[in-house]
Order: sequence, then structure tokens, then C-alpha cells
Amino acid sequence: MLRTEQLSLARQVDLVFKELQEELSGLSSGTVFMQIRNNVIGKFGIRHNPLSGRCGSFTEEQDGLTSAQQSSFRLMALESLKYKRRWTHGEISYEFAVRQGMVAVDAVLESNYNMANLMIRAPRGPYASDIPDKYLG
Repeated sequence: MLRTEQLSLARQVDLVFKELQEELSGLSSGTVFMQIRNNVIGKFGIRHNPLSGRCGSFTEEQDGLTSAQQSSFRLMALESLKYKRRWTHGEISYEFAVRQGMVAVDAVLESNYNMANLMIRAPRGPYASDIPDKYLG
């Protein structure tokens, strides 16, 4: 059986969009997010406000992304992975909205680092003394 960590990040993003297909078909705007740890997508989903309130009641959105718009969105998400550099932990979010019949997407790639991991690799050799004391506290 194939495990998630054996799949490329691009393949995982593709699987996320397949899983969200039904939900996206009912939304015309929102943010798709994916939390990444060791280049494996863990948590993912959509942040959105699907209800509009007027005169004391809520109405659900009627039109969501068409299959062509979802395909375009998925391709843009896959294309954005080319801008991910060296980091393995973080979050990718895609803010989307339908404008004039086309889906517009803004991608945000957020890297996360852990100071504890950095301290393990901190210089202890002859160059460690090159850091002025005022920066070391």
C-alpha cells in the first residue's frame, strides 16, 4: 500500500483538490489551505463564508466553481509549487474568487522553522566566537 510520504508534493496537492471538488462546486470564493510537515500535507481544507445574511435570514450561495474553473485553479496551485524553495515545513494557501467568469487565485507560501532544530546545528567551532556578545544576550 502506498503511503502519503511516498507521494510527491504535487501529487498530494492534486489529491487535495480531488477531495475538495464537491465543496468547491458550491463556493465562488474562499481560501484553500494545506499545512505541510516534512513535505507531507497533513491538515487541509477551505476557509470561507458561504452564507450571506439579510433581513434576518441566511441564503446559501447558488453558484460555485465550475469543473473548468476548478481545473484551472488546480493547475495554478500545481504551478505555484515551482516557487517553493528548500523548506519542508509550512503552509500554502490559495485565496480564490470568481471574477468576470474566471477564477482568480493568490497563492501564499509560508515556511516554518523550528529554533530547537537550529540550535542543534548551531556553530560550536572556532567561528562561533565571531558572533559579537551584544547579539548573544
